[in-house]
Amino acid sequence: MKKVLYITYDGLTDPLGQSQILPYLKGLTRYGYEFTILSFEKRSRYQKDKTVIEKLNGESGIRWVPLRFNSKPPLISKFYDALQMQKKAVELQKKYSFDMIHCRSYIAADVGIYLKKKFGVKFLFDMRGFWADEKKDGGSWNMSNPIFRLVYSYYKRREAQYLQLADYIISLTEAGKQEMQQWNSYNKEIAIAVIPCCADMNLFSLTTPEQKRASRENLGLDNDALVLSYLGSVGAWYMLDEMLQFFRQTKQRYPNARFLFVTHTPRSIIDQAIQRTGLRSEDFIITQASRNEVPLLIKASDINLSFIRPVYSKLSSSPTKLGEVLSMGIPVICNGRVGDVEKIVTTTNAGIVIHEFSERDFEKAIKCIPELLNKSPEAIRHAIENIYSLNKGIDLYASCYDQIF
Repeated sequence: MKKVLYITYDGLTDPLGQSQILPYLKGLTRYGYEFTILSFEKRSRYQKDKTVIEKLNGESGIRWVPLRFNSKPPLISKFYDALQMQKKAVELQKKYSFDMIHCRSYIAADVGIYLKKKFGVKFLFDMRGFWADEKKDGGSWNMSNPIFRLVYSYYKRREAQYLQLADYIISLTEAGKQEMQQWNSYNKEIAIAVIPCCADMNLFSLTTPEQKRASRENLGLDNDALVLSYLGSVGAWYMLDEMLQFFRQTKQRYPNARFLFVTHTPRSIIDQAIQRTGLRSEDFIITQASRNEVPLLIKASDINLSFIRPVYSKLSSSPTKLGEVLSMGIPVICNGRVGDVEKIVTTTNAGIVIHEFSERDFEKAIKCIPELLNKSPEAIRHAIENIYSLNKGIDLYASCYDQIF
């Protein structure tokens, strides 16, 4: 049995950890791999969901080593966490003699390189996106600040080392893979596999008319209302104001339209944006949900809406929500120039893709709403199964592992 240390700076108690880490590793244990997970947990979520994660890990025989995630002071806390990550990883390597280090994103990859050089273990770079460029494009690293310029330059140099020293590379998108292959830093002898953010199609099951009615009744929504939904956090990448402008135009044609937000983002942020746009708060339902509760709520919607800022770093982005929503057979209205989103949505006939955030483009999409409402949920789910199925993703990871060993 091969032993793998999986290192992530994301927490298993984060929604992302529960959707994009644990389900894959649970599936990979069936291939005979033994996992130890080193993660960084945010205090409030850890206190809330620790028992749930321990139970899930216990069922799959996964060893979990959680460390505390620090956010203050800025930058310094990140370097402190990185040192703690390396220290603990070395301690675990000496104790368990892992055959491979599976590193999720850049901070973990620093440790992967160190362990490869020191102990000769295999190093899988699970890139997850152009992280340094995401920090730059999202404004977290202000390039007018010399300190952030230095940090950005540091991680771009490290990025080159990850690409040159990895035994295998995972990209979330074909667009990201093609871009990397043009970089001087890319070692052409190292294989790159494309594995998008997959969805548990058992949890995100096909929406039935009965489930839709029950969900609407639970949320106090009329059966004849046009319900748009948004799933996930609202932050630097997700264009809240533009989505609200789209909803405003939709209301002109569909006066009974409602907008459902299922998000952990503080309600005040969305409420303030609603007030800026001059919309009525009673046309919105804003609620939080656990991972298992998400499908029960989103199934109330007719169409899912998601606008993501189309900057350079988003070439490598695979929105988790897309696979989950399409698995439920709900059509989408989204924008292009984000990873493989446009290609997937158009080739599977699963929704509408806009290219500009103008009233004219919004109106074109709104005119297509009757067409979206007539789409077969079964057809949408069937079309995307070979792309977003969790089982497909697990099989792809298993193939990468096999090639590494």
